[in-house]
Amino acid sequence: MKFNAFLVSAALMSMTLVACSDDDNTVDNGGNGGNNGGNEPTTEMVSGNVEGVWKANSIVKVGGHIVVPEGKTLTIEEGVQVIFDDKGVGVNHAPIEFTVNGNLYCEGTEANPILMSVAEEDRTEANIFEGLWGGIVASSTCEEMLIDHTIIEYTGGQVIEGSPAATNGVYTAGDDAYPQITTNNINGKYVITNSVLRNGWSDGIYLMGGNAIIANNTFAANGYDGAEAVNVKAGCKVDVAGNVMFSPNTNGMKLSSSGQSENRGQAKVQAYNNTIINAGWRRDGEKGGCIYTEKNALVNVINNLMVNCKFRAMTPNYETPNDPEEGYDENSIVDYNYYTSGSQKSDVVFDGPEDTGVAYSWQGYNYAHENYYNGVVDKNSVIATEENSEDPMFVNFDINGVGLTDYVYDAAWDFHVQANSPVLSGAYPKSDITPYFAGGLTVNGKSYKSPAIANHFGAFGTK
Repeated sequence: MKFNAFLVSAALMSMTLVACSDDDNTVDNGGNGGNNGGNEPTTEMVSGNVEGVWKANSIVKVGGHIVVPEGKTLTIEEGVQVIFDDKGVGVNHAPIEFTVNGNLYCEGTEANPILMSVAEEDRTEANIFEGLWGGIVASSTCEEMLIDHTIIEYTGGQVIEGSPAATNGVYTAGDDAYPQITTNNINGKYVITNSVLRNGWSDGIYLMGGNAIIANNTFAANGYDGAEAVNVKAGCKVDVAGNVMFSPNTNGMKLSSSGQSENRGQAKVQAYNNTIINAGWRRDGEKGGCIYTEKNALVNVINNLMVNCKFRAMTPNYETPNDPEEGYDENSIVDYNYYTSGSQKSDVVFDGPEDTGVAYSWQGYNYAHENYYNGVVDKNSVIATEENSEDPMFVNFDINGVGLTDYVYDAAWDFHVQANSPVLSGAYPKSDITPYFAGGLTVNGKSYKSPAIANHFGAFGTK
């Protein structure tokens, strides 16, 4: 399969998420596609209910909304191309939605990933934020989902009247756009790993419920006007680790316990060893920057590497701790992170009060932001200044050479660091934080373990 040169490739991640069982639970009772004996891939047209197996290297063209019914399973094997019609459905052209009421297992490989996209001629830079199809919506009855070595791109269509997500009450017609992946079952189990989520109008991953491992993925160009790479709400327990997040519109991660109730518990997130680049600059105003913790989420945010982001990690209303409406959970740790700044001036400048504007990353890191919890959040973090960029010494990424509002990912970049990089020391010094799923999260009969917390800042150490 051919990709335009400007698109990001699926990268080999050094912090491998391990499947600890060799059990093969793949469904083999038919389904769409097939590799046609090793010749030309079989092409199928689908819409409506889907289940069974889409065989390796087949091409599945989706002409209408598709649904994995409750109690059923769809397995997508390596190399499958799932091509969504960008014309939408009906007279209103509702963006095609992939609804998962049952279970979905996307089993790509590093050498042969799954692709969920639009027609090849539409995979252009001009269409990055056009929202050409809806996205994957795992509903309140979806018990399990695996997204492994899968590329999901060109999503973010607007939710309108007639969209399944509006009819089912997941999103609001006229107000919302589709993330690339949505979850909504507080008891669900989701593993999203080794994948690429790029070129979407809305969030990369929007978790409204479930137990999840989000590890070793590449996010690029998530959000046109707002939105994050990873957005977590109440009812979630999540490990977010080893990811590269390039140019999210607002934050790499928004960690919120919004929606917390007696039935939908506090959001709990371990976010560590992620690399976030160029976050927040494509959004005007005082929002955005890299990581935003709000509404009583219980989080541990450590050993992350922020590169040319707009602001430091933020939490609102820290003077009212443990307030489920707005406050900061005082048991959270947001510290021992590394903020580096290039010399570029943004073409989107935040004009703060009394001529204290923010045009450079080092300015944003040191700006007197009302949501900086000074003395607690990032007390022990490394923070760049005008005099010291705190260059992490990447193998191949010039911190002074990429525009702050750029969002087109270069597959040649390499975010491993050189042997004498300063990010290799000074990380979180204790061993009191453990990933929630260090012991494993079982999906489709296999136990997937969250990566161990590495003793360096960012997704990668040395090669």
